[in-house]
Amino acid sequence: MCKGLAALPHSCLERAKEIKIKLGILLQKPDSATDLVIPYNEKPEKPAKPQRSHRGTEHYHWSRPLPEEALQWRDSLDKLLQNNYGLASFKSFLKSEFSEENLEFWIACEEYKKIKSPAKMAEKAKQIYEEFIQTEAPKEVNIDHFTKDITMKNLVEPSLSSFDVAQKRIHALMEKDSLPRFVRSEFYLELIK
Repeated sequence: MCKGLAALPHSCLERAKEIKIKLGILLQKPDSATDLVIPYNEKPEKPAKPQRSHRGTEHYHWSRPLPEEALQWRDSLDKLLQNNYGLASFKSFLKSEFSEENLEFWIACEEYKKIKSPAKMAEKAKQIYEEFIQTEAPKEVNIDHFTKDITMKNLVEPSLSSFDVAQKRIHALMEKDSLPRFVRSEFYLELIK
């Protein structure tokens, strides 16, 4: 009788996660550079302004979203990521599946883009690389070798766009894989009631 993931030792779960990452990398090798063209909105939509709820009060992003707002997330990962409540729900869902590394990488890239100091930028770039990009990183994201190589070359002289290719790749993966699973989950279904 299966007792679920909780019955497995922690080392087994870590090993299973490593195998999942390695298999994902093998399955993701592009046939050519054109396979890496990822549709991505260069200018993300502006965050929504506070709305009036049916009770006449303003509805801010940290409060539970109205079902109509949450319904929009099915079709737009960007709208989900721009809503603090949605982002927190999505992160909780991914943690429950032991797959939060892509979202954490995306968030780290967004924070990186806000850095002004070249010294702090280089420090943060190194931290992101060591945590998410390098082989056997603690939270290694599932990107192909071509994207990894471009990112490593970009890090020779860190700039605000150093992680753009990898971030777009991860965004596309979350949109194609994580978002559809999230909108079928109890986390999401509770929000649209």
